[in-house]
Amino acid sequence: MDIEQGFAGVNGTRLYYESAGSGEALVFLHGFTLDTRMWDDQFLPLAQHCRAIRYDMRGFGQSAVPTKQAYSHVEDLRALLDYLDIWQTHLVGLSKGGAVALDFALTYPQRALSLTLIDTVLGGFPWSAAASARDGLVWQRAREGGIPAAKESWLAHPLFASALRQPAVAARLTQILNDYSGWHFIHDNPEQGLEPPAAQRLSELGMPVLAMAGEQDIPDFLEITELICRQLPQARRVILPGVGHMANMEAPEAATAALLAFLDDLAD
Repeated sequence: MDIEQGFAGVNGTRLYYESAGSGEALVFLHGFTLDTRMWDDQFLPLAQHCRAIRYDMRGFGQSAVPTKQAYSHVEDLRALLDYLDIWQTHLVGLSKGGAVALDFALTYPQRALSLTLIDTVLGGFPWSAAASARDGLVWQRAREGGIPAAKESWLAHPLFASALRQPAVAARLTQILNDYSGWHFIHDNPEQGLEPPAAQRLSELGMPVLAMAGEQDIPDFLEITELICRQLPQARRVILPGVGHMANMEAPEAATAALLAFLDDLAD
């Protein structure tokens, strides 16, 4: 299958993207410090059923890093869709990418056909003291030892413990992280979030939602998945056994099957 690759000059930045297949659009959004490659197991299988698009968000992968100017991942996504002449799309996001998908759907509900949220971040969610402290350790290491120290601390985060137990997944994840610029660890990020945040606005979402998580993810992310399902009666809940935060990489066949079943049901 042919894959279109390119850079979209939008919103004063350059976003790397790939597109394959035809039909309804589906956009993959990656997690923090990651890039398009985290979707290698899903991209072409989904392109057999729709027009699959994956891109590097501003600051990640092959896309440009932020400047001092304020920006929004939601507006970057909107501009990319406009650039690709796409009006409506299904959205699939993991972790940080899930938060962007949620914020986009709340900002432009008429443009989101469905949401698949995998081990998602939720804007405005009150993180536990343990999770906040562990995240803070990464930036402390950055202040002490720069980007290499921050990357080492980030890869040792409990988020990735399950993934690192699979050698092939560990190798891919480590390569992606090694290639990450580390920009966010040593710069003030002028990213603008949604106000009020998504955690206070879940009831506004009317589109179909698939909430997926690895059963071995850290408690905060499992709590977010449960919260979404409680507040959205239309949400479908899928917990993948034996895997953690990087559920789509750790259990690619199960994650892809759950996503395809969700989309097939929408098409009926």
